[in-house]
Amino acid sequence: MMMKKLLQWIETNPKNLFLIDGVGALVTAFFLGVLLVRFEWFFGIPASILYYLAILPVFYAGYDFFSYQKKIHQISPYLRGIAILNLLYCCLSLGLAFYHKETITMWGWIYILNETIIIVSLAVFELKTANKLIE
Repeated sequence: MMMKKLLQWIETNPKNLFLIDGVGALVTAFFLGVLLVRFEWFFGIPASILYYLAILPVFYAGYDFFSYQKKIHQISPYLRGIAILNLLYCCLSLGLAFYHKETITMWGWIYILNETIIIVSLAVFELKTANKLIE
């Protein structure tokens, strides 16, 4: 029921996807830059990599909130833009994880893979929404 209301809220105003993406990006930045760094020994992801990965979502959130506030008539290119940035972030995140595979623990892999699944799912939804808006 809640998912249905969420989808209706997005269909009513597709710009709301920017809010969802932006809040998610800030949550990701917090997890990577604060929580996972504190528990580096548990996740096995080097702090330098976590800080690097935490910076990008902050910029993405800025893009999202700017796109949400901006008076634009055609949001498809902006949705497509953040979707592509999200997919590139996932590739970078997975690439860095495989580069450091010797130190990452099972819990680190679980975090990275879950984050990737969530972000890729959102990016696919953003791309589908952008394509619908063009039709």
